[in-house]
Amino acid sequence: MNEIVSPPRQEAIERRDLVSYVESGCTPGAEWAIGTEHEKFGYRLDDLRPLPYDGPAGIRAMLEGLEKYGWAPYFEGDNVIALTKDDGSSVSLEPGGQFELSGAPLPNLHRVCDEVHTHLDQVATVAKELGVGFLGLGFQPKWKRDDIHWMPKGRYGIMRRYMPTKGDLGLDMMTRTCTVQVNLDFDSEIDMVRKLRVSLALQPVAVALFANSPFYEGKPSGYLSFRSHVWTRTDPERCGLLPFAFEDGMGFERYVDYALDVPMYFVLRDGKYIDVSGCSFRDFIAGKLPGLEGERPSIKDWEDHMTTIFPEVRIKRYMEVRGADGGPWGRLCALPALWVGLLYDSTALNEAEALCREWSYDEVARAHVDVAKNGFKTTLGGRAIGDIARDVVRIARDGLERRAVAGNHDPDERSYLTVLQQAVDAGRTPAEELLEAFETRWHGNIDPLFEEYAY
Repeated sequence: MNEIVSPPRQEAIERRDLVSYVESGCTPGAEWAIGTEHEKFGYRLDDLRPLPYDGPAGIRAMLEGLEKYGWAPYFEGDNVIALTKDDGSSVSLEPGGQFELSGAPLPNLHRVCDEVHTHLDQVATVAKELGVGFLGLGFQPKWKRDDIHWMPKGRYGIMRRYMPTKGDLGLDMMTRTCTVQVNLDFDSEIDMVRKLRVSLALQPVAVALFANSPFYEGKPSGYLSFRSHVWTRTDPERCGLLPFAFEDGMGFERYVDYALDVPMYFVLRDGKYIDVSGCSFRDFIAGKLPGLEGERPSIKDWEDHMTTIFPEVRIKRYMEVRGADGGPWGRLCALPALWVGLLYDSTALNEAEALCREWSYDEVARAHVDVAKNGFKTTLGGRAIGDIARDVVRIARDGLERRAVAGNHDPDERSYLTVLQQAVDAGRTPAEELLEAFETRWHGNIDPLFEEYAY
């Protein structure tokens, strides 16, 4: 049984240790890996209601059903809250029961998409046995927040109390959103900064390409990515586009200073989450954390704290590019393909930098707010994002062609971008396809979505 336990006592850490920790993630280019994470909504087939944790058709039953595929259970108290494998992959739970695969670090996109396909097959098999289904979308399309069941994880109780003090949609972020993200490597501080700046600047483009959450409680919300809109009203201290990343002097130290200033949520001791919400990790380093006076943090405490910071692109010992709606299988593969094509090929990275070099931070920030509603019609740097997206997809395709990694009967990895190419050619986001179906084939009824877009 894998249970949550306190980290072993370690030598007290200083700021320089935190910088060294992040810097230790630098990886030679020949060893760069790709890790994909994606979330999905579970629901009962008979009435489409969200899954509770307990019960014969619940989240616990799903986790236990997946154990037959070699997953090991991970417990918090008596509750299984995750599954793990030795390759570094895991299945975990978001606060509202969103089912998440955190994939293993893999060498190419063919392996990544094989992993996604295998996981979804396993989930579908167990779900059918239980009479439940899973849906790939960015925001819960039908049910109210009060209809969502909270998962029994200690950290979520602390976040649930704290979130409403910082933003009016933080609890919706926790319980009613799903995303897909990719985790990528860097080989140096300079490489990290270049990739961070490009991926932050292009977030409005990614939001449009993957916009897939136009509904709110059964009706059109007025947004194409309601998920992205929710994130802009969650917590300005830990979310957003990191304006300092575009300033002179950006590097590992500057990111660590930012993370030190993001208020904490908790400290884990003796298997229990201690609520320190709003307190400073700087005070923790100095032994002045209220309630834990004299105690100093370990690297494990720092790792825990870094998981509670939610910018659109997050730095750990690797880089997490986070800002896309969850979606069907093809777009789950397209998200890592887009960023690998842009960031893992030097020529593509140069082109991507040139594309967004003249944009000011204010322009990007404004577009990032507007794109949730207007999609490809949003303007950035004097151009429509739909036109920019065409350039971005081309640069990524060329980058993947130069990588020339064969697999799955393809000479390279470009085929995973097909769904994005189709979107830019049509000039329509996935959300606009959903809205058309809602107004025509579905006759204003959201329920057919749960069948047509199920995994």
